[in-house]
Amino acid sequence: MNKKYDDEEPENLMTTPHFTMKKPFLLFAAFALLAGSAVAQSSTWTIDPAHSEAHFEVRHMSVSNVRGSIGGVSGTVVWDPANPANDSVNATLDVTTIDSGNSYRDKDLKTDAFFNTDKFKTIVFKSTSVTPSGSGLKIAGTLTIAGVTRPVVLDSTAPAAPQKGLQGGLVTGIEATITIKRADFNIGGKYPSMVISDDVKITIDAEMDKK
Repeated sequence: MNKKYDDEEPENLMTTPHFTMKKPFLLFAAFALLAGSAVAQSSTWTIDPAHSEAHFEVRHMSVSNVRGSIGGVSGTVVWDPANPANDSVNATLDVTTIDSGNSYRDKDLKTDAFFNTDKFKTIVFKSTSVTPSGSGLKIAGTLTIAGVTRPVVLDSTAPAAPQKGLQGGLVTGIEATITIKRADFNIGGKYPSMVISDDVKITIDAEMDKK
């Protein structure tokens, strides 16, 4: 007489189809636990310039929006899931990469009428505090554009759940938004707000690798 399934020895269960079907789930669960433990305490992440970018938007003549991007995003993020007060962000953008989709306008944006990239090649953000806000974060800090530094507050998503990147390490990402005033940074002062809106909307998408 054949043995019932419930009476089989434990080692025999290892070869049954029932057990084999569970293997992928068990492996995934094990990796998820390892990934979670890797960020359960404060950790440092490096911004990946190849997968990070800042986008800006201004209103032109009160009738249309002009959008552009700035690349060369680099820097570091310290992330402590248990205590956001320990978090910090230091990021730099390469203004010489500015691209508004129009070469003539891009050339003008690089002059001393706007960003003056001959003298100021980067935009720099340094956080001073990070606090929870709903499902995201408020990141306060200083923003330096064209040699002018002002206090600002970014609205940010919480870092995405870390996952295994193409190079084998853990990766995560955040999206942060802010609206600044051109006048606060002496940008394009010869253009009144009826020509170019004083408000400039900025969105930063940053992907980060765990050190």
